[in-house]
Amino acid sequence: MKILEYGQKGFATKLKRACPSFRASDDVAETVRSVIADVAKEGNKAVFRYTEKFDGAKLTPRTLRVTQEELDAAPKSLTPTQRKAIKESIKCVKDFHQKTLPKAWRAKNPHGATVGEQFYPIQRVGLYVPGGQVPLVSTVIMSAVLAKLAGCPEVVVCTPPQKDGSVNPGLLAALKLVGVDEVYKIGGVQAIAAMAIGTKSVPAVDKVFGPGNAYVMEAKRALFGQVGVDLLPGPSEVLIIGDATSNPAYIAADLLAQAEHGTGKEKVYLIVGSRKQYDAIADEITKQAETLSHKDAALGVLKNHGLCIITKSVEQTVEIANYIAPEHLEIHVNAKTRKVLEKKITTAGAMLLGGDTPTVLGDFTAGPSHTLPTDRTGRFFGGMQVTDYMRRTSIVEYNPKAAKLAWPVVKAFSEMEQLDAHGRSLQMRVEK
Repeated sequence: MKILEYGQKGFATKLKRACPSFRASDDVAETVRSVIADVAKEGNKAVFRYTEKFDGAKLTPRTLRVTQEELDAAPKSLTPTQRKAIKESIKCVKDFHQKTLPKAWRAKNPHGATVGEQFYPIQRVGLYVPGGQVPLVSTVIMSAVLAKLAGCPEVVVCTPPQKDGSVNPGLLAALKLVGVDEVYKIGGVQAIAAMAIGTKSVPAVDKVFGPGNAYVMEAKRALFGQVGVDLLPGPSEVLIIGDATSNPAYIAADLLAQAEHGTGKEKVYLIVGSRKQYDAIADEITKQAETLSHKDAALGVLKNHGLCIITKSVEQTVEIANYIAPEHLEIHVNAKTRKVLEKKITTAGAMLLGGDTPTVLGDFTAGPSHTLPTDRTGRFFGGMQVTDYMRRTSIVEYNPKAAKLAWPVVKAFSEMEQLDAHGRSLQMRVEK
């Protein structure tokens, strides 16, 4: 990992360079524009061509959609332990988000009019689930459970096929157990474009959800407005804050866990109070990496996208953490410092508190969705929640008495904004 000390010469510039906000490179943006244009013009034909080019799978209108037989068979292909784990994760996620469901309400405003809010599920939502080297079975749960809980009538999933045209059985098993049956074997930009624009085989959705690589994120940005999008969750990030009381082995394990996702673009940050603390963690990383199946990938991420920042005060730590706005924030410090950090760090996607709470618990089963803001978007986004799958409509109902009380306000604003028809629309009611 690269090391920065707070306050050293050029510190702010080096920190900014190490954790830039998301911006697709020119070549990524151009590729995305080209694929979207082709899908808009050619529909299925473009989707099949790009699927063969990028995923090596040859599809047809007949094989594009996962069959009900494939979905029904998938849970049976897993071990009992694996099925049990998926069901337990579903339960934890459902229990957490059940508590966050919004409720419609009505009340009287100062004029005596009825005002309120009503919430509706989005009619048709599209969920993108990355596959490839690391099929994210947990992402099915972290998105589809919320869509079902919100009551969305139509839930569509796109996930990349393997070269033989199949889909990872773990992904299909999770989809079956959650209750999703409209699944398409499409990945990358062509999947986002198909869901947003629609093709003969894939009817368009109203909103697209899910994490992905730089191409997927740029596709979502490019299509926003034509379709709704959630936050822009890219490759995984973690920031771990440690001190002299932390267990170096735990911190090393958690850094390696987030570095092994497989894209090579993950970002891994560490804040400690001294070089001695960093050295102890680095020694553990070296030892633990030897036994990992993704050793080279994880160490590559730590080398290329890993940053350790040495701070000398809690205030400095808070400042840096709020600037990074990490997807996952682990806090491994003494109780007194932890209270301050919990209160003053306000930009993390998820906080994992204490040395016994590795990020993997949030990734797989704790309850909150693991689809979280990355690339510093935590400054203005929160993690995915059930209300993201819903629409809110405001309710207003005036009677003659309430309208008369509101008339002086409406009259004044109509005059200030020189919109006489606005004023007249209420005046004729009040004078009647």
